[in-house]
Amino acid sequence: MTYQGLDLTGRSAVVIGGTTGIGRAIALGLAQAGADVAPTSRRADLVDQVAVEIEATSRHSLRCPSDVRERASLERLLADSIAAFGKVDILVNSAGRTKRGPTLEFSEPDWNAILETNLTGALRVSQVFGRHMLERGYGRIIHIASVASFVALYEVAAYAASKAAVASLTKSLALEWGPGGVCVNAIAPGVFPTDLNRSLLQGTARGHEFLSRIPLKRFGTVEELCGAAIFLASESASYVNGEVLVVDGGFLASGVNV
Repeated sequence: MTYQGLDLTGRSAVVIGGTTGIGRAIALGLAQAGADVAPTSRRADLVDQVAVEIEATSRHSLRCPSDVRERASLERLLADSIAAFGKVDILVNSAGRTKRGPTLEFSEPDWNAILETNLTGALRVSQVFGRHMLERGYGRIIHIASVASFVALYEVAAYAASKAAVASLTKSLALEWGPGGVCVNAIAPGVFPTDLNRSLLQGTARGHEFLSRIPLKRFGTVEELCGAAIFLASESASYVNGEVLVVDGGFLASGVNV
């Protein structure tokens, strides 16, 4: 077997939730590694904006909005991606939402909305694109889990439950689909300020506590997740399946710090 490294030339990728935050950074990172990339989300204006950025790297892109809550939109995205690229080799599911609140008072509609996007959405996306990959006998699926897949974070029980389930779903799909040539893995980011969580982190007691527990003594930047995504999407990870790769600056390794 010839070592092919981290070059994604000739590969095509779809990044769900690929127009903001972590998803946007990964979409651009995959393009810079050589892949043609379709960034997608509900907002057509943001899809167009990131597609322009991808095309600026001399890679091909696609403008097709989608919503993980609507299977028909995902099926349309798959069809358009195949028409544009001929195939989909790599799927990154970065769509997510959160809301902070005391669990005793947390409403069922808010709970269900978070699980519908973070967990059921991940399943829905995987089913639609996984079928195509299994038919081809090749695929790389990368979910975005969280350090909250492993430890509790205060007053975000719905988010933590959804991300723990995403880690479990990742392993279940790896078990079922690995024999068909589809490797399913996840990245578990630590603390990366984005529009989704910035108000909970910057200048807050919560943010200060996180910093006290991160050995690198800083939050991550979303671009620092690109290496993990490129690795899992590449032939360097051809024998990596069912893994949840933590990128957290040492947060989960932290015990007593003084």
